[in-house]
Order: sequence, then structure tokens, then C-alpha cells
Amino acid sequence: MTTRLRSIHSRSIRSLRRPLAVLVAAAGMSMSTAQAGEVEVLHWWTSGGEAQAVGTLRDLLESEGHSWKDFAVAGGAGDSAMTVLKSRAMSGNPPSAAQINGPEIQEWGELGLLGNLDDVAAEENWDELLSPVVADMMRHDGHYVAVPVNVHRVNWMWANPAVLEDAGVEIPTSWDELFAAGDALREAGYVPLAHGGQPWQDATVFETVALSLGGADFYRQAFVELDQDTLESDTMIEALETFKRLRELMDEGMPGRDWNLATRMVIDGQAAMQIMGDWAKGEFTAADMQAGSDYLCAPVPGTADDFIFNIDSFAMFQLEDEESTAAQKTLARLILQPEFQKTFNQLKGSIPARTDLDMSGFDSCAQRSLDDFKAASEGNTLVPSVAHRMAMRSDVQGAFFDIITNYFNDESMTAEQAAQRLSQAASLAL
Repeated sequence: MTTRLRSIHSRSIRSLRRPLAVLVAAAGMSMSTAQAGEVEVLHWWTSGGEAQAVGTLRDLLESEGHSWKDFAVAGGAGDSAMTVLKSRAMSGNPPSAAQINGPEIQEWGELGLLGNLDDVAAEENWDELLSPVVADMMRHDGHYVAVPVNVHRVNWMWANPAVLEDAGVEIPTSWDELFAAGDALREAGYVPLAHGGQPWQDATVFETVALSLGGADFYRQAFVELDQDTLESDTMIEALETFKRLRELMDEGMPGRDWNLATRMVIDGQAAMQIMGDWAKGEFTAADMQAGSDYLCAPVPGTADDFIFNIDSFAMFQLEDEESTAAQKTLARLILQPEFQKTFNQLKGSIPARTDLDMSGFDSCAQRSLDDFKAASEGNTLVPSVAHRMAMRSDVQGAFFDIITNYFNDESMTAEQAAQRLSQAASLAL
């Protein structure tokens, strides 16, 4: 961790650390009274495809005699869920398991609230099953405290082939091709690019543009290392300008629209394309559509050799009750079992967190995603998502979100001004 990130992390942790002794004691009392074998699970999987996917985990847990208490908090990218989790933790009543991703696992680990899964990991050979980049994110201070559910690719473009054919265009491989296709699609009566005007969705699109124009090294320097010169560079200004120009391809109804409703526009033939992570594929699957015929997938223009990853994971909170702890560890074990990994990821649209599974039952988009994940790992073009809590601490990410979405929606703000503000936000990490 860089000195700058340690500083900003310390500020984010201090607000939770003050009542830590009281919190831990209260959490112990609360969990000691939990129903035997019950696991309360906080997550934000509430759309059609996501709800089906998480239901498979519930069914597996209950088949082993434990009970699942669902704690679903709607809201894309988990912002609402994290607010609720912090409130529950501060009141001394955290859930048994919570969907926590990326660097935030370390933040909760440093508060001393997460349980130790080393015994489950050793019994199930997690070190052998997981790629190093995935395993490292599941550990705090050398110990497993979380278990990965999947790996998402963020830099995907989804398209309705019937709409493209009607407008006489093909799925684009460059930004120039996309803007040219946009003109033809508008003339044919379609929305070229479906989008939901929410900060995390804006950031999702922006990070793919930045990667396409700058490459993996540029991306890491800007968003992981928070290098101020990179954030103010000509390449970043070009990325911001291209990002803002994408508004020309979107419809006026985008403000506040949920991501799955934007996906539905592509499914229903209102819109031609959407830039969104592969959880969008879960919506196509739920609509009984087939990859390659009913819908198309392609890397975002200019990112065919790159892979922006988002790893969904469940962190386990410390419990005092032995039976509830046993149920919690059963949950952790089940998450990486082949049966769940295959069923869940086929429904969710993602690829398995473990790399040894037979992918013959997965669709062509998932098979390509796994191949590209392995190639990007070997080629050092695997980068963590800014929009999905993988690249930076939560308070830095929040500042970036504000700047990106304000710039996208403010006609008067220039790309140079936005770049300077991103650099200034990074300087707060010093």
C-alpha cells in the first residue's frame, strides 16, 4: 500500500475505530443469541438474473441443514448496501456474511471484525484453486477472511444483432466506428447506447474509455498508483473528452435509470448497445436469450487485449455462537464448490473464481471471458475496476465518482478542469 493510500485509509478507518471496543463486545453478544445454524447474508443482488443466481447458494446451504436469512439491499455497485453495513456494524450487529469487494476487505479486516477462514481454505485447497490476484484480495494480514464468488469482466459491450442489422451497422471495434454507427442507428429510430445516469455507471463507462486510449500501464498509474501527472496528462484529457462525447449516443431518459433497465432496452430492441460488465449477461439469460444469436458480446472498443476485473466476494464477520460459525464456514466452503461455481456463474453472467472448471457448459461470451482473463494475467493487462471497488480506497473512489459524474453532466466543465480535479482528489491521499 502506498504512503498516500495509507493516509487516506487511516482517515476512513478512524471514524469507525473510535467505538471499536464497544462494537466488538456488542457484536459478540448479538451473535451469541443468533439462531443455531443461521447465516444472515448481506448482498445487493436484486435484479432478475442476480436474484436467481444468489438463490442457488441459499438452496445449497439449506440442503445441508442450515438456514439462510436474506439481507438484500438494492442499489447498483453496492453503495446502499455498504451504507447499511456500516450502520449495522457500528450498532454492534453486523451480519454473518456480507458482500464486500476489493480494498474494502482490508478496511474491515483492520477493524478486527472479520473471521478467519484459514481452516476452510486449507481443507479445500484454495491456494491451488485460485489465481494469485484473486487469492490475494481474499486475505487480510496473511489470513483468508473472505471467499470469492466469481470474476466479472467490466469492459464488455453488449448488442442486439437485429437492431444492428436493421440499421446496417456492425458492432464497433473503435470509437470512430461507434460514433459513425450511432448516426445510422439514430436515423433508424434506435437509441445507439443504453445507459443509466448513476455515478457508478458513469464511472464504469469512463474507466473503459481510459483503458482503451491509455492501455493497462496508463490505467494503473492513474487509478491504482494515483499518479497526479498521469491524471492530468493529454491522454487523460482525451479520455475525458471521448467519454463526454458518448452522451450524444444516449437518450434523455437516462438520469437515475438502473443498469438492468438499460440492459432491458437492448433486450427489447429499443437500444442497440450497452457498455456494462458481464452481469448484464445474466439479464439476457433470464430473458431466455442465447449468446451469439439473440445478443452479441464484444470487448469495449480498443480493449480486446485488456481485462478490467471485478471480483464479487463474501467477507465473514466474527461470530461467537459455535453452530452459527459452523454454518458460516459451510457457506464459505460451498461458495467454491464446483456445483455452485458453475450454476451461479452461468446465471450471473460471470466466470468462476476457480480456474480449473470445465467451461463447456458455459456460453461463448463466458468462454471468451475466461480465455481473455488468463491471457491478460499472463500479459500484465489485467487491471482492477475503479467503478466496482477494486482499484482504490472507498473515500478516494467516492471523490472520483463525484468528479466523473459531475463532468459528464455539466456542459460547462472542460476535460482539463475535470483532469485537474481528479489530480487534486488523488493528492488527498498523500
